[in-house]
Formats: sequence, C-alpha cells, structure tokens
Amino acid sequence: MKIHNAFRLGIFGGLGVLVAVLIGGAFTSLATILTYIGAAFFIALGLDPLVSWLESKKWPRWAAILTVLVGVLGMFVGLVFAIIPVVIEQSTKLITQITDYVNTISSFDDFFAQVQSFIPVEIFDVRAAAEDALAYITNPDNLAQIGGGVFQVGISIATGVFGAIIILILTLYFTASISNIKRAAYRLVPRSKREQFIHISEQVAQAVGRYVVGQVTLALINGALSFIFLSIIGAAYPALFAFIAFLFSLVPLVGTLSGSILIVLTQLLVNPESISTVIVAAIYYLVYMQVEAYLLSPNIMNRAVKVPGVVVVIAALIGGTLLGILGALIAIPVAASILIIIDQVVVPKLDEK
Repeated sequence: MKIHNAFRLGIFGGLGVLVAVLIGGAFTSLATILTYIGAAFFIALGLDPLVSWLESKKWPRWAAILTVLVGVLGMFVGLVFAIIPVVIEQSTKLITQITDYVNTISSFDDFFAQVQSFIPVEIFDVRAAAEDALAYITNPDNLAQIGGGVFQVGISIATGVFGAIIILILTLYFTASISNIKRAAYRLVPRSKREQFIHISEQVAQAVGRYVVGQVTLALINGALSFIFLSIIGAAYPALFAFIAFLFSLVPLVGTLSGSILIVLTQLLVNPESISTVIVAAIYYLVYMQVEAYLLSPNIMNRAVKVPGVVVVIAALIGGTLLGILGALIAIPVAASILIIIDQVVVPKLDEK
C-alpha cells in the first residue's frame, strides 16, 4: 500500500512539474504580447485621469473618453505627419554628413586631434583605438557577424514600429473600456473584502496615471527646451536632437543623462569646427539636469507618486534588469503601488496583533 501511494504521489508530482513547465513555456512564448498588453494598459491608466478630469467638468463619460481618444489619435497623427518627416530628413542629412566626414582622411586626423585634446594620451589613445576598430571591421571573418548584426537591427526597428502600432490600438480599447475592466475585476473579490480592494485599487490606478502624466510632462519640457536652445545656439539638426531628448527623457533616472551625452557627442562629431557650440550645449545640459533633478522632477513627480528616492533607484534598476526599458518605466508606479498596499493592508494587520 505504501509503495502504491508513493507511486501515485510520484505520478502526480511529475504531472505537476510538467504542467508548470508548460505554463512557463507558454508565458515565455507570449512574453512579447504580454509586454504589449501591459504597456497599453499602463498608458490607458495614464489617460484615465484626463477622462476623470473632464467628467469633473460635467462632461458625459462617453464625451470625455471620445475627446481623449481623439486627442491621442491627433497627437499620433501629428507626430507622424509633422515631426517624423523633419526627423527623417535631418537624420538623412546627419548620416550623409557623417559618411562624407568619415570618407575624408584629413577629417580623421582633425577629429582624433580634437578628441585627444580632451583626453590625455596616457589614459586613452584615440587613434590606436580607432585603428583597432577599423581592423576589426575590415576583417573578413567578422563581416558576416557585422552584417547579421545590421540585419538584426533592421528587424528590431521594424518590430518596434509594429509594436508601437499594436500598443496604440490596445490603448484605445483599454481607455474606452477601463471602467468595465475595473468592475469585472472587482466582482471577482469576495463581498466582505470588496470595498477595501476597490479603495486600494483606485489609489493604485491614480498613482499610475499621475506618474505617466508626470513623466510625459518632463519629457515634453526637455524636448521643447532642447529644440529652442539648440536652435538659438545654431546647433546642427535641432529637431532631431529635440526628439531624441524627448524619447530618452521618458526613461526615468538615466534617460535624460544618456540622451544628453548622446546629443553632445554627436554634435562634436558633426560640428567639429565649432567647439564653442558643443561646449555651450554640454553646459546647457549639465544645468538642465540639475534643474530637472532639484526643481522640475520633485514638483511634478512627488505630486504623482510619493516614493522615497532610494526606493526609486532600486525599483528602476530591478525593473530595467527584468524587462528592459518597459520595466524601468513601470518600476516606479509598481513600487508606489506596493507601498500603498503595505501601508493600508500589511501594517494595519500587524498593528492588530
């Protein structure tokens, strides 16, 4: 009898492990789709405060939802037909300029000399590093690997465009039906705990929505100021770099820093004869990062999500490691949601003991 029970236990245990492996494989296969769904729902929660604000102004809910959706579509269409052509045009000019620059041997000497003037040769030999890179690129054994990498980059860009369209469509559906989704989720909670669950869920949704609005606001400020300042100082391709500043600023913590470094280094590459312009741009971004860190971000984001600074850093690092850029974007509101749950569920239960 014991052997029979042990055999049956082993059978059920093996079947349980097999089912767990199958479920894990299914989640892995659906990781991209789940990412699209999560991103769309995240953006929909960010648009929900706008719908609620319009409702507070005595707008019917259907009119508020329709207005927000039309606004989102209008921004997307405006981005495609107004900003994107300018960005593509300036990107093409930038690539052409870099290609012509690289094809000029004397430009290499000038560029290496200018870069080396900022870095002692004892620390880093720019010319030697460039020669090593050129030798690697021209090595026939590496051409296939480089070509495969370029092809992979092309596929990634196409996938990103397709993903953006899918996220936009899902966002429209989620924004229109988010109230129904909430009500359906609330009905799955036992009646005795439903009121507390609804109260906490609404706080979490509001925190996520305010965070999305706050992060987009910071990105718009950085993009607009970058375009104005780069145009004033006569920097190359201001619209393109303003768009880059906007995109990078959507990533919390390191986005503004990374975008600023990329912009300044590219300005140095495409405009080497005007070092003063590059220096002024670098000084501007150093000043702007301080203003954003100590003035803009505290006033905008602290009203959205009240999360301690150390928790913000840890959450962004964990989210970025697990899910990349999307993980870094959602990490802070997720941390805020966990803090809300701990404060209103865990702590009261501990106080009762």
